[in-house]
Amino acid sequence: MIRNPILPGFNPDPSICRVGEDYYIATSTFEWYPGVQIHHSRDLVNWRLVRRPLERKAQLDMRGNPDSCGIWAPCLSHADGQFWLVYTDVKRYDGNFKDAHNYIVTAPSIAADWSDPVYVNSSGFDPSLFHDDDGRKWFVNMQWNHRTESYGGSPKSPAFDGILLQEWDPATKRLVGPIRNIFAGSPLGLVEGPHLFKRNGWYYLTTAEGGTGYDHAVTMARSRSIAGPYEMHPAMHLITSKDHPEAVLQRAGHGQYVETPEGEAYHTHLCGRPLAPQRRCTLGRETALQKCVWRDDWLYLADGGTVPSVEVPAPTDAARQDPPERIDYRFDQPVLPEDFQWLRTPEPERIFSLTEQPGVLRLHGRESIGSWFEQALVARRQEDHRFRAETVLAFQPDTYQQVAGLTHYYNRHKFHALVVTLHERLGRVVTIFSCPGDFPHGRMSFPVESGEAVPDGALELAADIRDNDLQFFWRAKGEEAWRPIGPVLDAGVISDEGGRGEHGSFTGAFIGMLAFDTSGRAKPADFARFVYQRLD
Repeated sequence: MIRNPILPGFNPDPSICRVGEDYYIATSTFEWYPGVQIHHSRDLVNWRLVRRPLERKAQLDMRGNPDSCGIWAPCLSHADGQFWLVYTDVKRYDGNFKDAHNYIVTAPSIAADWSDPVYVNSSGFDPSLFHDDDGRKWFVNMQWNHRTESYGGSPKSPAFDGILLQEWDPATKRLVGPIRNIFAGSPLGLVEGPHLFKRNGWYYLTTAEGGTGYDHAVTMARSRSIAGPYEMHPAMHLITSKDHPEAVLQRAGHGQYVETPEGEAYHTHLCGRPLAPQRRCTLGRETALQKCVWRDDWLYLADGGTVPSVEVPAPTDAARQDPPERIDYRFDQPVLPEDFQWLRTPEPERIFSLTEQPGVLRLHGRESIGSWFEQALVARRQEDHRFRAETVLAFQPDTYQQVAGLTHYYNRHKFHALVVTLHERLGRVVTIFSCPGDFPHGRMSFPVESGEAVPDGALELAADIRDNDLQFFWRAKGEEAWRPIGPVLDAGVISDEGGRGEHGSFTGAFIGMLAFDTSGRAKPADFARFVYQRLD
């Protein structure tokens, strides 16, 4: 059986591609670097991260990109003996405008170095490339209309001004021919996330609608001509939980169709798993996969209706391989463990090193936590509602402007951090910085005020997250007992819905290590290990 979500934690906007017996899913990474996650499977049951292809400055530089901008909705395809990856780099989110630039990169294999990007257009986001059976290629994306009141926290339907289609010429690497608006969407509105495919002489268009919150949906339409007109699916929406608040998988929408070699039909979609009582999705938007069937040249969920299922039949009898309960990361290799990413910058050598001090991850204190430019924060996704994280920190600050520690992080106005710094009266201290959703100002609170004085030497820091609750701990290295510090904090605010609320942001929670030095002296902080452990 396939158990959903197949990609837990922040893995939204799944684009799926099959090449022979191999399946690949590309997902959005927003402001996290390197850009785009690609997972691989041979059975649709078990998935493994194999590549983040946008990994150098020529391909991607997100310094200055606001929170929840950066890489939106990649589309992965295979044609002409190579892989094609289409993506948007969004440079502005708030207000009437979305400065959204669309690019194409290619590679002979997933593992190869991907090409420098070719610029395509900026008329809207969520681009997709369709390879027709006559050899022609078609580029689609939603069109953004800035002339309406379409602010980030409350999107208005008229801003989502239909799906544009134009031919892509790979020889000249540019769009050619007329621009056509082929689909205005359903009455649900907010049409985006287009994907085209062809079957039995029909062109099928699936789109995401309703916004990426609780009204989200996959909408389907078809036409005998790629340019339309497109008729709507008899049920209008192929996948949605919008009218079923009891469903386990909420926010269901934005996905892509795929067939097995035997012709079995599946469709990916993003989803969220809200926690009671406030229905906040602390794991962000995750990737799920649904079994489908064809009737009268229309696609339907195999289980009937439109509500996605947690368990669906797999094309093989492959057994699900659960991830380890505990991962003890060591920093004894010259590259980061693959689960970790950092924020925005294509120059990671300025924020961390794995070779300056053997056996540790050294972070160079740069700009403050929440900076949109050069922030030394290295973290991995939260993949469980209940987990514990631990790290060992060697750090000797000589001013309160130098700070390092462990953080549960979403963005500049949603984070908690257990940090080591210097206090002019207490000396070296461990304390808590918290920003529990203060939008737009990002003002911090200090739950233990100046903090607790700590002895010299390395310190161990820990965080227990149990659903909506977070408790920090610390101990001197070598001590047996952990010391709780501060009150139980609101872990649920580290979510899409926290703070600004639904549609205000849409990435996911990370847990990791940070350092900053606002004196500008780049004080180093050394982290000897990092533990991520699922809790019952």
